[in-house]
Amino acid sequence: MKAFQAIKMVGGALIVLASINAYAQSSDAAAPAAPAASSAPSAKADKAANRALGRKVRSALSKTKGLSVTNITVRARGGAVTLAGTVPEQPQVDLATQAAQAVPGVTSVKNALSIRPVGQ
Repeated sequence: MKAFQAIKMVGGALIVLASINAYAQSSDAAAPAAPAASSAPSAKADKAANRALGRKVRSALSKTKGLSVTNITVRARGGAVTLAGTVPEQPQVDLATQAAQAVPGVTSVKNALSIRPVGQ
């Protein structure tokens, strides 16, 4: 009987030691992840800045007289703005480009606007 109790005690001690070792390893593994977590807010900040710039450009387009913004989408990424969609007339393509370039923070404008056929 004493041998059986001794085996249970040794087995229990081994389980405790293994648990402590596993806990120590998982704690060490989490330590390098901290610097990676600091880059995540940067990505979030970039997305927020891109969304804010897109809103500014959309606002500038909607305030531009003679420009139909109903079918225009704006995408901003790092100061580069892409205008996509359709407008009814060619002069509106130029108006949209000029309005987007005038927004502070815009570094370049790619105009992917097309002229929609009459009646559509």
